[in-house]
Amino acid sequence: MRLSRPDLMLVLAAALLALFPLTDSTFYIQLVTKIMIMSIFALSLDLLVGYTGLISFGHAAYFGLAGYALALMTPKYEAVALWWTLPAAMAVCALFALLTGLLVLRTRGIYFIMVTLAFAQMLFFIFHDTKLGGGSDGIYIYAKPLVAIGSVKLLDLERLHHFYYLVLIFLVAVYVFLRVLLRSTFGHALVGIKVNEHRMRALGFPAFQYKLASYTIAGALGGLAGYLASLQFGFVNPEILSWHQSGAVLMMVILGGMGTLYGPVVGAFAFVLLQEFFSNEAWLGALAKHWQLAMGVSIILVALFLPRGLSGLPALFDRRTSQTESGHG
Repeated sequence: MRLSRPDLMLVLAAALLALFPLTDSTFYIQLVTKIMIMSIFALSLDLLVGYTGLISFGHAAYFGLAGYALALMTPKYEAVALWWTLPAAMAVCALFALLTGLLVLRTRGIYFIMVTLAFAQMLFFIFHDTKLGGGSDGIYIYAKPLVAIGSVKLLDLERLHHFYYLVLIFLVAVYVFLRVLLRSTFGHALVGIKVNEHRMRALGFPAFQYKLASYTIAGALGGLAGYLASLQFGFVNPEILSWHQSGAVLMMVILGGMGTLYGPVVGAFAFVLLQEFFSNEAWLGALAKHWQLAMGVSIILVALFLPRGLSGLPALFDRRTSQTESGHG
C-alpha cells in the first residue's frame, strides 16, 4: 500500500521521536515528553472542534480532573498500579463529560462556549476552595504508578526514558484510534453534523447522541493527557483546570490546523517551542518578560496568513508552485 505524503511524514516523525532519547539530554527529553502529552490533549479537543464543530472553552476540566483523580487515588508514599488508576481516571472524566454533555449540548454557539467554561470553572473552585484538592497549593504525587505484571516490572516510570516511551506509545495509540474512528460511519456522521446538522437529522441520524458520544470520548482522552501530565510533574493544582489551560490547548489546535489530526500535534509542538523560545532570557534578555505578547502576535499572524494552520503550509506551497509553473508555461 502506497503511503500519502502526510502519512510518510507522520511515520518519519514517529521514528524521530523514538530515536530522540538517544540524545541523552534530560532537559529536552522532558520538554518533548511534555509536548507529546499536550499533543494528546490537543487531539482530544480537535475531535470536538475540528470534526464535530463544538468549540469548547472548558476542556481543561478533563485534563485537571484526571490529575486530581490520580492524586486522590494514590496513598502518600505508596505506589498504585497504572492498570487500574488510568482507566479509573479516564472513566471519571468520561462520566463527567457524559453528565455535563447532556446539558451543554442543548445549547449552541456562544452559549455552548460559556456553559463549558462555567463547568470547568466550577471544578476549578471546588478544588481551589476546599480541602479535597489541597487548595491553591494542590496535591503532590510522591510515588509514580507501577507498570508490572505480577512481580515483573515492565516499566519504571521514575526513569526518564521509560516514561518518555510510555507517553509516545499513548500518543501513537490515540492518533491511530482517532483516525480509525473518524474513518468509520461514526466519524463521517460527525463531519456531516458539523456541516449541516438539520440535513443529518432529516436523514435519520440521531445528532444529539452522536455529539454526546464525541463529547464523552474527547473528555476521556483529555483525561488521559491530564493523567500523564500529573505523572510527569508529580503534582496537581487548580491552575491545570483554569480557563488559561483551555485557551492554550485551543490555540494549539488553531495554530496547527483544525480537522486534520496531525495539525493539533504540529500545533502543540509549535506552541510549546515558541513559548520556550520567547520566554528564554538567555536568548532574548529583557524581552523574554513579555513573551505572552510575542506569542499572541505569532498566533494572530498564523490565523491571518495561514487559515488552515501550520499543517496547511505544504498544500499552500504546492499550490503556489503549480501556479508558478503554469505561469511560466
